[in-house]
Amino acid sequence: QVQLVESGGGLVQPGGSLRLSCVASGRSLSIYAMGWFRQTPGKEREFVSAITWSFGSTASADSVKGRFLISRDNAKNTATLQMNSLKPEDTAVYYCALATSRDLRGLGSVGAYAYWGQGTQVTVSS
Repeated sequence: QVQLVESGGGLVQPGGSLRLSCVASGRSLSIYAMGWFRQTPGKEREFVSAITWSFGSTASADSVKGRFLISRDNAKNTATLQMNSLKPEDTAVYYCALATSRDLRGLGSVGAYAYWGQGTQVTVSS
């Protein structure tokens, strides 16, 4: 069984920064990619950013390009999302996700991921 544990959420003022981390664990852990999604009440889960494990290729939503940076530490099975220049519209529950294989739907699709974390709240407010 694979477990994903997120940390780093919280309250920050507009223009501030937060760093989210996600640690994956489990027997026979096989990672193709890890990603971050976010969700607000009444809305669908939205893709934020993703990174492939072997080559470190990244993808990000247009709304966060230039502000958010995803990285990975293969040895620690950890994906990190550095969020800068935060805006009130970034407020959401952020979820970490793990894909075990390449999916034709692409890294921006919820369905491409087999495992999900419990979510961490990010609130951007003055």
